[in-house]
Amino acid sequence: MIPFEPATLYPIIDVTRSRRPEAGLALAEQVLAAGTPWVQLRAKDLGGAALLDLARALVRLASRHGGNVIVNDRLDVALASGAAGVHLGQADLPPRVARERIWDREMVIGVSTHSVAQAIAAVADGADYVGFGPMYATVSKANPLPPRRATELRAVREAIPVPIVAIGGITEETAPEVLRAGASSVAIISALANDPRPGDFARRILAIPEAVRAADATGEMPQ
Repeated sequence: MIPFEPATLYPIIDVTRSRRPEAGLALAEQVLAAGTPWVQLRAKDLGGAALLDLARALVRLASRHGGNVIVNDRLDVALASGAAGVHLGQADLPPRVARERIWDREMVIGVSTHSVAQAIAAVADGADYVGFGPMYATVSKANPLPPRRATELRAVREAIPVPIVAIGGITEETAPEVLRAGASSVAIISALANDPRPGDFARRILAIPEAVRAADATGEMPQ
């Protein structure tokens, strides 16, 4: 199995709410070219056939850049498209059941969590990484949960050994504090898609660890 070793940025290519699949692929091309090793495909309102076509196209695109694709929610589409993994919500298949359905395939399984207890349970059930949030107010969910605090993220970091992908309203300005609080990576949807130069945006997020180290050494906040 490809180990899930996330970079600072975990881009989510969201074609929900009538965003054109072509626009999603164009965005993915730029962030993959910038060096992000993993991208997630999220398409809540696409039918199965259209989602499979898009997932296959994204897998081909990612392979040209040495990247990997994770499909949100749909294990069947992840398997049929040749994606490297699937990301499951609290209302989706449990990780253990998803692993059983994979049979002889080895895939990364991520799980969305919103509390320390959920994160511990997800890892115990076989999750390779957990998403945690929302960290801030977000417009990417129809009925978002209240934002979590940095102290909650730190508690999750102390409780589980696997990577944590923080999500929910994260921007270039707030990413450093989220990473300092214990996130392995930050998942970004809106701020990335709305940037006029998403490739440059991705490169700046990928460079944050070095900026944070420099800021810690000088006592200044990274810009």
